[in-house]
Amino acid sequence: VPPAKRASYLFKMAGMFRKQKFDLAAWIIYEVGKNWFEADAEMAEAIDFLEYYGREMIRLSSPPKLVSIPAEKNELRYLPLGVGAIITPWNFPLAILTGMTLSAVVTGNTVVVKPSEFAPATAFQFMNIVKEAGLPKGVIHLLTGRGATIGRYLVRHPKIRFISFTGSKKVGLEINEIASKTVPGQKWIKRVIAEMGGKDAIIVDSEATIEKAVEGVAKSAFGFGGQKCSACSRVIIDQKIYDCFVEKLIQKTKSLKQGNPEDPQTLMGPLVSQAAIDKAKHYIELGKKEGKLLLGGHVETEKGYFIEPTLFGEVSPDARLAQEEVFAPVLALIKARNFDHALEIANNTEYGLTGAFFTKNPKKIKQGREMFHVGSLYANRGCTGAFVGVHPFGGFNMSGTDSKAGGPDYLLLFMQAKTFSQRVT
Repeated sequence: VPPAKRASYLFKMAGMFRKQKFDLAAWIIYEVGKNWFEADAEMAEAIDFLEYYGREMIRLSSPPKLVSIPAEKNELRYLPLGVGAIITPWNFPLAILTGMTLSAVVTGNTVVVKPSEFAPATAFQFMNIVKEAGLPKGVIHLLTGRGATIGRYLVRHPKIRFISFTGSKKVGLEINEIASKTVPGQKWIKRVIAEMGGKDAIIVDSEATIEKAVEGVAKSAFGFGGQKCSACSRVIIDQKIYDCFVEKLIQKTKSLKQGNPEDPQTLMGPLVSQAAIDKAKHYIELGKKEGKLLLGGHVETEKGYFIEPTLFGEVSPDARLAQEEVFAPVLALIKARNFDHALEIANNTEYGLTGAFFTKNPKKIKQGREMFHVGSLYANRGCTGAFVGVHPFGGFNMSGTDSKAGGPDYLLLFMQAKTFSQRVT
């Protein structure tokens, strides 16, 4: 199917997403507990992925200009890889699923999509739109079930050419290891595109506007209950303003409304599962030993998997609470001597996904830009909310393969280049 035709399916689906925006947002709210604001933002992101990747495929369909030599006609064009396994997360059950799936399809591949076991219903709604949009039968297959069983089978299969994965570091590393081992019937090196976890930090400098920093931290740490790989889980604060900042952050956090996400006024809904609650409780107990509990810590499971936004102060940069991904509204507050020390602390984890810093000093902005080692870095704003095409998203180190979803080179990951040379004299 020609690239322009493939792109046309994405544009058609984008229109369908717009028409069904509130129905699809409701599925997201009911299934994974996002609030209306977050679900609406997810719908916008899904539409942006469709529009952006469609246009990117049209751009890439024109052969790039090569160096010309006498007596030969030469060209390079991009071909699809083959059949891919798309293993998607529950925390963006429509946007990330849409972006991961259609990026592979618009580049000419066919896929088996394995959604998270916590979000199969939203994936089914996606498949209804795929069918209604008229994509050829067999291009996208939906396979629901537990990742531990189905995921491993897909990754090992000799006919699978590539694996696109978003999820935890543990599972991502396991996928990478399994995919690296060839099996009978396999005639290629499998390609792994992985976006994994983070231990994302926001630095608050002594020359920051404290009110803006408080707002950015609260939104980044507690939006969707901290259940984003980009969520802020460490705040590194210059000791000169530590007490003032912490006091204002406590007051801001107390004002956040938690409850049923069906209520449009709710900012924080529940966590996704009992396992998520159990993990959060473990880190709260750990935090009581490693730091000072300043706010929250209460868990309520009678009406859902609820946990209060929780702040721990005086946390050591090397504490487990400052090093390990929690994926819950649990925030470690760390004191730094100065901006240089803050950057040192920010870079001292195995992750490198997102980060942010607040300062009005132009020299420090330049320094942070060069020295804060993450894939997606922001100055004077929070560390969540990447826009497709504006903030290409993907991380360093144990945060993944830095595959930059929503960026100009992303579609190349799902294709291989072929050159053709013809002598003309």
